Amino acid sequence: MRHRIAGRKLGRTTEHRWAMLRNLVTSLFEHERIKTTEAKAKELRPLAEKLITLAKRGDLHARRQVLRVVRSPEIVRKLFEKISPRFQMQNGGYTRIIKLGNRPGDGAPVSLIEIISMGEEQKAMKRRRAERRREKEKKKKTEVIAPPEPTGRL
Repeated sequence: MRHRIAGRKLGRTTEHRWAMLRNLVTSLFEHERIKTTEAKAKELRPLAEKLITLAKRGDLHARRQVLRVVRSPEIVRKLFEKISPRFQMQNGGYTRIIKLGNRPGDGAPVSLIEIISMGEEQKAMKRRRAERRREKEKKKKTEVIAPPEPTGRL
């Protein structure tokens, strides 16, 4: 029994599984979103997030640690120069998994895993939320609370 043993085997040997995860994480950093099975996406997420955290550090040792997993120097350069600066003020939560449904051939659940980008629309959404919050607080302050009705008892 596999009680309390972490990780999915995905029907592969250890070497095959690691090679597949390396290829998936390389493709994720290259294209910034990939479509894969739900189980693979869930296994890929912690690895991708750890690599982004290493890239945020930005030193030589971190670059060498990332190169152990992502074997393409061009992709590592992209990770360190373009992807990691987006998340300098964020601790974790760099990826998103969106469930797409089942694959027609074998019925496997398919998901889209993507690197979250703090684009202009997301920054605008944050601004709108903050404005709404301020408006609600103003309303609460300006509302006058009527005194309670006297009950006749002293």
